[in-house]
Amino acid sequence: MKKRRLIFSIIGGLVLVFIIVTVFNLLVIKSKQPTPNPTNLVIDEGKAIDHLSQAITFKTVSYQDRSKFDFTEFDKFISFLEETYPGVHDKLELEKINEYALIFKWKGLDSSKNPIGLTSHYDVVPVLEGTEGNWEQPPFSGTVVNNQIWGRGTLDDKIGVIGILEAVEYLVNDGFEPARDMYFMFGFDEEIGGDEGALEIVNTLKSRGITFDFVLDEGGAIVENMVPGVDQPVGVVGISEKGSATAELSIEGSGGHSSQPKDQTNIGRIAGAIAKLEDTQFKGDLKGPGEDLFEYVAPEMSFAMKYVFANKIIFEPIIERILLGQPATAALIRTTIAPTIFQAGEQYNALPEKATAFINHRLMPGDSLADVKTFIEDTIEDDDIKVTITGSEASKVSSINGWEFKAIQQAARNVYNDAVIAPYLMFAGSDAKHYDSISKNTYRFLPVQITSEDLNRMHGTNEHISKDNFIQAIKFYAEIIKESNQ
Repeated sequence: MKKRRLIFSIIGGLVLVFIIVTVFNLLVIKSKQPTPNPTNLVIDEGKAIDHLSQAITFKTVSYQDRSKFDFTEFDKFISFLEETYPGVHDKLELEKINEYALIFKWKGLDSSKNPIGLTSHYDVVPVLEGTEGNWEQPPFSGTVVNNQIWGRGTLDDKIGVIGILEAVEYLVNDGFEPARDMYFMFGFDEEIGGDEGALEIVNTLKSRGITFDFVLDEGGAIVENMVPGVDQPVGVVGISEKGSATAELSIEGSGGHSSQPKDQTNIGRIAGAIAKLEDTQFKGDLKGPGEDLFEYVAPEMSFAMKYVFANKIIFEPIIERILLGQPATAALIRTTIAPTIFQAGEQYNALPEKATAFINHRLMPGDSLADVKTFIEDTIEDDDIKVTITGSEASKVSSINGWEFKAIQQAARNVYNDAVIAPYLMFAGSDAKHYDSISKNTYRFLPVQITSEDLNRMHGTNEHISKDNFIQAIKFYAEIIKESNQ
């Protein structure tokens, strides 16, 4: 009896300690959001909206086959910028790289300081042939109706180019002088990798020994209902972007008539390999930018969710299991596996002599191409299947502890006072990766408040943006310029 009481006493004591420690962790968790200084910019909204509307009408389309580019449209767009932003072109230096990539330099009061760069791109993806009739408004019309601006580039990414130039034009006319040099850099082939646009801008600036304190590109946005337990919209700033790699799995062997198949055919072995990879998956691990995201949003969560994330070290296995339950959150904590192409066979009654599958992987920071290849080979356990990997690894992870990230946070809060601004890991690619080599930090943020449906429209049908969102974007760009020049 005494032994039983002792056991119960020990268990009770441990439970009490557990409660004290976890409640203490809950009580000490503090908000990481800066106090807003609401912006007082007064934008000529009608004129600004008309400018974005006109910008959409230029069919600056990027094609994988560069011979399809219609550069007369790009020339017209650049001429449009010259006519529309006289203050920018009078005050700032303009340099063209490869004729169509644009660098605007605004000389600051102290050029000994590292400059800041804002970048966007003005090329857009094609409209999928046969879908033109599905658009509520023509995709290159720039139509403004029901408080929405319609067309390719309203979200990706002429809104960034025009938003930045509207902000700079406003500040120039208002007499603002930056404390440091500012660069505004606009690519023209981001949608196909940026090799002749952003990459050549980087090579040019690198040859001059220029190093940025930070560069800000498109990326995460402000999204409602993004994080469970958080009522406010959450604005996510990409501090890294996942790598993108393609694994090719191929096997060759005898074909023959389908009436006499082997127990394992080439198709079957490749299919089996893919099944093993999908069943196994890369290990999920809440670390890096994913962990940073939850550290920033946890203080704003409801009680139960806040309690769990305040004690992440205890509940981490449960958290990871929950995150792995949904594709969007699973991608935040692991390298992903996405079979996209399967090639085998030409005749229904003939066994193919070769089978090939292509798998797209989005790599977590820290996972190398060699790691992915090793994982595939160890998982499929088939020496006859040849595995080759091509692609790029994740970009470097930028700081969230310095003034640079805090300036972005503050600028966003100045415009979106109620939003929770947090770091995160960007899944898609952007021109920002090119700037890693000449910038201490690269961040990715599109300053608009959108829904998950809007995200699907970026490269899809009926791309559009609200007038209010566009005006808020202009205000953000003005605020980040000011916050960077304190």
